[in-house]
Amino acid sequence: MNIINSEKLELIVEEDLLKITPPRLDRWLAKKIDSNNELPTLSRTRLKQLILEGYVMQNGQTIRDPSAIVKHLQKYSVVIPEAVQPTPIAEKIDLTIIYEDNSLLVIDKPANMVVHPAPGASTGTLVNALLAHCGNSLSGIGGVKRPGIVHRLDKDTSGIMVVAKTIESHASLINQLQQRSVKREYEAVVVGVMTGGGIINAPLGRHPVNRKKQAVNEGGKEAITHYKVIDRYRLHPHVQLNLETGRTHQIRVHMAHIKHRLVGDQLYGGRLQMPAASSSELRNTLQNFKRQALHAKKILLTHPEKGEKMEWEVERAEDMQELLDSLKSDHEVVV
Repeated sequence: MNIINSEKLELIVEEDLLKITPPRLDRWLAKKIDSNNELPTLSRTRLKQLILEGYVMQNGQTIRDPSAIVKHLQKYSVVIPEAVQPTPIAEKIDLTIIYEDNSLLVIDKPANMVVHPAPGASTGTLVNALLAHCGNSLSGIGGVKRPGIVHRLDKDTSGIMVVAKTIESHASLINQLQQRSVKREYEAVVVGVMTGGGIINAPLGRHPVNRKKQAVNEGGKEAITHYKVIDRYRLHPHVQLNLETGRTHQIRVHMAHIKHRLVGDQLYGGRLQMPAASSSELRNTLQNFKRQALHAKKILLTHPEKGEKMEWEVERAEDMQELLDSLKSDHEVVV
């Protein structure tokens, strides 16, 4: 067994199993790792979780079956996500629950709520609220820092999110996202004259200067966004967006990339544009809209346990509705 240095600890296991009874993968990995004092202790339960979540590979291919039989002279690798401490604490925070059963939870996340603890935001997050709502059942699902979290929304993005309540449902939902079978629809108000729609296919990676930002980067990860105009306005069209991929800040970066940044986006935005002869009400609404005008409206997925296609939709946040009402009342609409 060798240790390969990487950003995240990776364990490579290579063994001749001719002389022993081939065991199931999770048991064998637990035993091998426990027998090496140089490696961190991992319980069989934790290893099962890592396997289900795609952190274990056999000869370079992901293997998600904890009961798979370890084969002769096969090479297995385990990537252990970085541990995060301290453990988030449960906090009684009101949640708007759209749907809940034993497998998953669908919520309407308000703007100004951080999804999981991070430097400067260790409390008041969605994770803190989930731990209070679900109790200890989320422990070990998705890691200490992000229990139950399958995908996330930026702090100032409102709308629908799905949370896994079991290891199996977490693995299923992650797999669906990787296979791009989860359909996610957003709506936004952007800046600039826009007609019709299109597809943005531009890879994303870390910004070369500002580490808080993402940027279009030829060496980055594939990122694809579909967009179309719902309502045409002179300078602030109302746009529908559908994601094929789910990269960090994807919609915000992609729209800024095609010169249609989101209204209110403080990180990727530019100078505020005002329609000629606009009313004072509209000017005030635009100037005071301090978050990105982005709302996660709808999600469609296959239920991890039932195997049925299920879809949920949430109404846009109040401030988004007020923004659209101001645009309409100002007669900025273009027919």
